Formats: sequence, C-alpha cells, structure tokens
Amino acid sequence: MDAFLQFLIDWGYWGLFLGSFIAGSVIPFSSEAVLVACVGPLGLDPTICTLAATAGNVAGGMTCYWMGHLGNMVWIEKYFHVSKEKLDKAERFVQGRGAWMAFFAFIPLLGSAISIVLGMMRANIWIVLLSMTIGKILRYALLVWGVMEAASLIH
Repeated sequence: MDAFLQFLIDWGYWGLFLGSFIAGSVIPFSSEAVLVACVGPLGLDPTICTLAATAGNVAGGMTCYWMGHLGNMVWIEKYFHVSKEKLDKAERFVQGRGAWMAFFAFIPLLGSAISIVLGMMRANIWIVLLSMTIGKILRYALLVWGVMEAASLIH
C-alpha cells in the first residue's frame, strides 16, 4: 500500500485525483494522505489540490450512485463488498430527506452506501451532484486549511 500511495503522490494533481476517485468509490483508501502530502511536502497549489481531490472524490461518489441506480444487489454485495446491513443503515439515514443527503457522502464507511442508496432511490441526480460536491469540497478545504495552518506554525 505504501508503494501505491507513493505512486499517487509522485503523480501530483493527477495522482490526487485518482486517489480521491478510489476513496470516493467503494474501495477503502485515504485520499487525505495523498492530499496532505501534495499540499505539505510537495508544496503543490492548495486550491488546485482541493479542486482535484474534490473532482476525483465526487466522480467516485457518482460511480456509487450509478451502481445503486443499476439496482443489482447481488453485484453490489458480491463485487463491491457493500453489505445489505450497511445499505439498510444508509437508507434509514437518507429516508425522507432526499437527494440533499448526498452532502454527507464524505462520511467514512457510510458515504459510499449513502451514494448507492440515493442511486437505488432514483434521487435527483443534479441535486445529488451539487450536494455531494458541496460536502466534499468543504471537507477537503477544511483539511487543506488545517495543513496550511500547521505548516505556518512550524515556520
């Protein structure tokens, strides 16, 4: 895993996009580690890093939405390893609130299930896309801000 993480860091913005895409999908991965490395030691532009991470993570989240839209529970459980229990928990979280709940797709472990459930519910794709983007960009912007503040304390 360390070699893969280093590979993504070496690719800069594109590696950050790819790592964030992977993390936004059903594959457990820390896009935050790549983001911190890109903003911190590599010194890449924090705004571009935030946008690259957000774009990749939203693309991963929308992939989950699409999987849910297909609605094949056998595939979701077998190939994407998202359990029925996790989907049920996400459905209870989303129930009655609609597409705006995609804002919370950044939550570790539950975010992918939220996106899949919204796809299964045929939630409005544009609201899902907007609210997911807002949630994820705020999360990454907060992380980048924290890294920049920590760096300013060191120097």
